Amino acid sequence: MKVVVYAFYGGALGCLLLALRELFLGLEENRCSMTYMFEYPEYRQRVQLPRYVARQYPAYGLYLYGEGVYAQETRGLKLTGAPVLFLPGNAGSYKQGRSLGSVALRKAENMEGGIHLNVFTIDFNEELVALYGGGLLRQTHFLHESIKVILRLYKVRGHDRPDPPQSVVLVGHSMGGVVARALFTLPGFSPGLVSLILTQASPHQAPVLSLDPYILEFYSSVSRRWSTEAEDLRNVTVLSVGGGYRDYQVRSGLTALSCSADDPNKMAVVVTAVPRTWVSTDHLSIVWCKELVLATVRAFFDLIEPETRQVVQAISLSGRQKEKNSNVANSDHTVAPLIEEIIPGPHFTEDAEKRRSVLSHHFIQHTGRLQAHQLNRPISFSGLPESWSEVNTLRLIYSAPKEAKEKYFLFVLSSRRKAYSHFHCRSSDMEMSSWLFGCTKMGKSMCVQAVDLSWRTELLPAYKFTVECEWQREERLTVPLSVPHVLAFGLTTSDITINSSGLLHTIQLKHFHQVYQAFKIIVTSHCMATKDRLPNIYRIKVPWFREDSFVTAGIPSVTEMSGMLHTSRHDNTSSALLQLHTSPNCQYKVIFHSVSVRSSFSKVLGQVLRSCGPVLLVYTAAVLLLALRRQLGCIIQTGHTVALREAAASGLQPHKVELPILILHLSLRHVQPLKRASVHFTVGCLNELPSIITMLFLFNRQGWFQEGWTALGLPDVDMLPLTTTEDISQDAAGSWQYWPHLVSLLLCVLGAAVAFWGSAVLSASVHMLSFLLGPLHRPSVSRHSGTLRPSAQILLILSLIVVGGATCGALAIAVSFLIQLYRVLRLKMTERSLSYMMNLAPQRMEQNSDNGYSGSGRQKKFKECNGGSLLSKSELLDVRDDLQLHLSLSTLLTLPMMLSAPSLVYWSRNLRYSVRLDPDPWWPYTVPLLVASVLLTNCSTNTLSHSKLMLGLTSRLLLPLSVAMTTFSPLHLYRVTHFVSVALTLLVTCCHI
Repeated sequence: MKVVVYAFYGGALGCLLLALRELFLGLEENRCSMTYMFEYPEYRQRVQLPRYVARQYPAYGLYLYGEGVYAQETRGLKLTGAPVLFLPGNAGSYKQGRSLGSVALRKAENMEGGIHLNVFTIDFNEELVALYGGGLLRQTHFLHESIKVILRLYKVRGHDRPDPPQSVVLVGHSMGGVVARALFTLPGFSPGLVSLILTQASPHQAPVLSLDPYILEFYSSVSRRWSTEAEDLRNVTVLSVGGGYRDYQVRSGLTALSCSADDPNKMAVVVTAVPRTWVSTDHLSIVWCKELVLATVRAFFDLIEPETRQVVQAISLSGRQKEKNSNVANSDHTVAPLIEEIIPGPHFTEDAEKRRSVLSHHFIQHTGRLQAHQLNRPISFSGLPESWSEVNTLRLIYSAPKEAKEKYFLFVLSSRRKAYSHFHCRSSDMEMSSWLFGCTKMGKSMCVQAVDLSWRTELLPAYKFTVECEWQREERLTVPLSVPHVLAFGLTTSDITINSSGLLHTIQLKHFHQVYQAFKIIVTSHCMATKDRLPNIYRIKVPWFREDSFVTAGIPSVTEMSGMLHTSRHDNTSSALLQLHTSPNCQYKVIFHSVSVRSSFSKVLGQVLRSCGPVLLVYTAAVLLLALRRQLGCIIQTGHTVALREAAASGLQPHKVELPILILHLSLRHVQPLKRASVHFTVGCLNELPSIITMLFLFNRQGWFQEGWTALGLPDVDMLPLTTTEDISQDAAGSWQYWPHLVSLLLCVLGAAVAFWGSAVLSASVHMLSFLLGPLHRPSVSRHSGTLRPSAQILLILSLIVVGGATCGALAIAVSFLIQLYRVLRLKMTERSLSYMMNLAPQRMEQNSDNGYSGSGRQKKFKECNGGSLLSKSELLDVRDDLQLHLSLSTLLTLPMMLSAPSLVYWSRNLRYSVRLDPDPWWPYTVPLLVASVLLTNCSTNTLSHSKLMLGLTSRLLLPLSVAMTTFSPLHLYRVTHFVSVALTLLVTCCHI
């Protein structure tokens, strides 16, 4: 092969490695604090379920979390706390709820009246429900039964507890959050059983991997229930928390809720924007991150109704509380009567407005004090007149003395209203006190009455300022700055110098609203370091989604930030903002470096891989189909085939794959502006493309193509997952722009690199495995080594069908792959034996060729020696041709095996409960694949060369098959298996016709 081919695919592999490095390693350090258990955690308290529930769900369980003395005292399941249920996610353990349970117990120690939470957790047997959707509905039904069991526990022996809880708060991690929302799709579920759902890193928008149709059907039903039938769910409060860029398993863009936009009780936020947290978490640490767990527990305790806080303390919550009560109760006999005298315990509020207010306070905009705690009546001041100072300057900077001193500052608004439009003020060390008021009644030199405005402020990371205020003009609040083009590759930069020395500067990053954009932002401050100058706060604010990120910088400093987005804004109505909370009397210069080879270019690749990583499998499969097409074409022309790597190198044909997809996308969209379309797609395409697009738009002016497509019942065309489902559904003029097609072109190149180097890895693996398998077989020189008799093929096909139907279809797929791999290994051993024998006697073979042997080419035969014919080089070439053909087939069969592997793992883990996987997403749809894979074990290049008519038809059909796969599989990965089945079935037809 040419050096340029290896150089090209080497560069593509380098880009892929850069993207992987950025995705997995190019992250901020883990700044989460670990949560520790103060007492030994116990999960022995398994809640007994009704017999029919335990019999129907033998693999699941329900537990009550406990520690130390509390675990011992709740063994009788006489509960007085507010119920919280933790749901683990994909392959998650029920023990992950210990951080929430332990912090809740520690918090309860400081609460008056014995208020506490009862934290339950569900054991879902660590099922891979993110990869196998057949278990999601089963988990949803078990969750419903668990909620009913939990609510029945809140009763006292002999009579019902007065005013028991009527609902349970759900905390779902990963797929557990999706299962929590799926509760409301069940026909017999009462929405009143769950009034609050808090999800952590849950992919609400779409599954991360769509490996079977069941998971897509599950998501479709949940989305339909919460969007189109959401009127009766407006009182259900849902908060979704994304993990940020450290979570590479579930990107935060998927955590946005697919609900009605006008419902204030449905909120979504990224953990980097959560007040008093401000850190990014990976997919697992979001469960135990102390900063986030504290915010969750604080919110839960604030949600408990005030009238239910007065509870007789009957159960001590820790060893320390038991020691305090030792004077009253020195044994268990004195505690038991108190348990029987329990009065109504704490329960969560049923007021949806209060739930929204509390969650917004702790997770979105922390104001120091809850709005509900603010006094509605005017506040009267009793301070001395000497403590009041009227501020007449444009800026105030005040540092409190070491000795505590009462001090008030009075700003007269009326004298500044004409010249200034905004008033900005900040302070520190006042988180839990009111500090900003609007005066409603003035005395001589002081305010007599005022209303509290502190609840309208916002808590930011501590920059340790004292009190600083200033007047601002609207025209200076926001400065626009156009960011460089994403394809600038570091050749251009955009910079701006801020000469103003204010406290707050806002820079609008124009045209920065797409997830595939990534920038390196450098903020340089020109200030002299003094004792009074403490760190600045730089904030990237996204108006359309709560995904803000913060960076703390010293003075003076050169601070580098990563400018990336979790979600896109396709209507181009707003852009990301950069807010600089700075020290006064400083000068700042903001420089935006666009993509570069060493840094930002990898961030762009990482963003593409983060959003569209699973789609690489589709493009790899398409390249492998085109590689098989190249091999079949060579067989038609020469009777030989080419090596798999060479065929994979020629499989990159974006002009033959992407162009039909582009035309199809345009045909299915009723877009008005023709001139804009012709300009965007002329660069780098065929000369005839503008006229084709223009004719296409003229033909599709009235939407004839869309109507015909729908009338034929054809499926929807899959779009790249670069945006949310709401934006995909919108048919805006800008939503079909060329960027998704450029991203698909990049994915096509990366997929070709995976196919090229993957085939090399497979060839090397086969070479090594053949040495291990060699001692178990006699040396063979026949190209039919590893083939099966027709009777054995029929028996094997029937066996695979029975095994797949009785157990798991993925198991039959794995066996069929091993059969094809065995055929490849036998061919590799035969090739090595032939090469070894020909290398031993090259002169003898040449001498026999000169002594009267007639014939030429591959059909040339040697004279017989001792009753047997000598070997020729043509036989070695035949074996090598068959080896390359079956290597290609094995590579194609690797894709269905990979896609079905999660179902196989799920089935193996539940084998002790059921022998058959139910439901099985691969049965009986993979029967053609099983039949074709077994029949192809006897296929050879010689057999295919005798079927040139059918072989030519198959070769031509592989290209539209690749186009169809790339069109309909990006959001339905399981369809790749169906397209591979069609390709192999066509190849089997060539072997027998």
